[in-house]
Amino acid sequence: MAYTTKSPWILHYDASSCNGCDIEVLACLTPLYDVERFGIINTGDPKQADILLITGAVNDQNKNVVKQLYEQMPDPKVVVAVGICACSGGVFRDCYNILGGVDTVIPVDVYVPGCAARPESIIDGVVKGLAVLEEKTNKMKEAKR
Repeated sequence: MAYTTKSPWILHYDASSCNGCDIEVLACLTPLYDVERFGIINTGDPKQADILLITGAVNDQNKNVVKQLYEQMPDPKVVVAVGICACSGGVFRDCYNILGGVDTVIPVDVYVPGCAARPESIIDGVVKGLAVLEEKTNKMKEAKR
């Protein structure tokens, strides 16, 4: 696990899912799984978020929202695609308005497949995202030198 100097903040966005993955993301916050033991804080403000946790496939109506959320997040930032819909479009990928997974609109750092993704998998993906966040932070510090 990565060791950062501050608590990472997560912004969760439901692109267009069936809400199965969203329920599992919420389960991560319960005392049973307790993702906060890693110092993670859930936020609703993209300007304070370090990690964008996104569920569901991207469609024509929400692609601009996804881009805007990503652009509002300060660098360094990490994107975690949760569920097979966020990873590749899932069962909806052939629908007329589905563009595909999140990576068709913004860069994705960690993929967490599953339908619905289990809380253990989501937490594992977030921990991997923390390692990516620490790596990006170190690269930014080196670039400033």
